[in-house]
Amino acid sequence: MAGSVFGQSLLDQESMWWMFSLLAALSAAVVVTLSKVGVKNIESSVAFAVQSVLIVGVAWGVVAWQGHLGQVAEIDRRTWLFLIAAGVITCASSLLSFQALKLGPASRTSSFDKISLVFSILLAVFFLKEKVTWQVILGATMMAGGAMLIAFTRSSE
Repeated sequence: MAGSVFGQSLLDQESMWWMFSLLAALSAAVVVTLSKVGVKNIESSVAFAVQSVLIVGVAWGVVAWQGHLGQVAEIDRRTWLFLIAAGVITCASSLLSFQALKLGPASRTSSFDKISLVFSILLAVFFLKEKVTWQVILGATMMAGGAMLIAFTRSSE
């Protein structure tokens, strides 16, 4: 076996991206729900800081459990720069999401956050030179439209 994650060969993993994406989406939905309750009585940045400590602990625990700690020493300078930049932006994104969640309803803030799909596609086209089809453009447009419809619909309260 060339390598494995969660007991699957790398070849099998390539065809299983959709399952991990779906599980990530389900997990994200649970996180939004739990975080909305969590930010109710505290400042959103405090809630994010608490979760971040747990994220760091679990992430390094998984790396250690999988036996990949040695790979840290193999990371080149360019990769470090990209990972650090992505980490800083992840923190900013999460802080902004937690503040939005504190101020607005979970269903509306989390749906509007999904407009990131459009930005992801644009960034992938311009920086990663990925090709998009008319189906991707149509789907992204429909998802963005749906997110905006949900986010800006007047509440019945």
